[in-house]
Amino acid sequence: MESHLRVESTVWRNGGLAPSSRAVPEESAIAITYNGSSYAVMMATPDDLEDFAIGFSLTEGIITSLDEIHSLAIIEQEIGIELQIWLADAPAEKLQHRRRYLAGPTGCGLCGIEQLSEAIRPLHLVPLGLNFSPEEIMMAVQSISGQQTLNRQTHAVHAAALWERHQGLAVLREDVGRHNALDKLVGALARQKREADTGIGVLTSRISVEMVQKAAIARLPILAAVSAPSALAIRTAADAGMTLIGIARGDGFEIFTHPARISWT
Repeated sequence: MESHLRVESTVWRNGGLAPSSRAVPEESAIAITYNGSSYAVMMATPDDLEDFAIGFSLTEGIITSLDEIHSLAIIEQEIGIELQIWLADAPAEKLQHRRRYLAGPTGCGLCGIEQLSEAIRPLHLVPLGLNFSPEEIMMAVQSISGQQTLNRQTHAVHAAALWERHQGLAVLREDVGRHNALDKLVGALARQKREADTGIGVLTSRISVEMVQKAAIARLPILAAVSAPSALAIRTAADAGMTLIGIARGDGFEIFTHPARISWT
């Protein structure tokens, strides 16, 4: 399935109508199954689905490493796509004790949970990582827009990326859902066996608590976004030891937690 398609439209500008067309992102129902049993149904962009399956499994706590997945198959069906994941015995047994079904709209981060305690997951502490200058923070944030291939075509998707000092933009993933984009990034990092603790995580979306939780699982010491964080995201980042940066635009940024990773000299 293609990640986008071109549709016909009618444009009204300067007081007049004109025929037009534009590229729009595709979204599909993505069913995630473990050992033959349904676990989640998400609306997502049908791109980088192996990354999505692995990243989702990591950020949901189904697995703790790539080695705990025996096999992964992507099955395209008429009504959507099924990601069939087969787990090793230990994570499969663990999953039986925490079954839940999730069916949410695009980018839904907490839909389908059954208990309030599930909303606040066990906290992952991030490593110290490296210190970065304000100029490097700005470089990381500004580098992402030029590499958003799908967003450049559609102007309708989010991105999550890892920026490194010596490589620049190392990995970038896009999706109609901001949570999905970050899951795809986490999965890509795991598949590439790339450590995230020496770089900067960059988001094109607002920072909610789930985004901080996922970034902490990926061991990102610094998370920077173009939008603002929620109050709970700030508290969670503070407890995780994460440097949280928001409102990162062309004229600067705001630091909400652990500013010691920013070098001012």
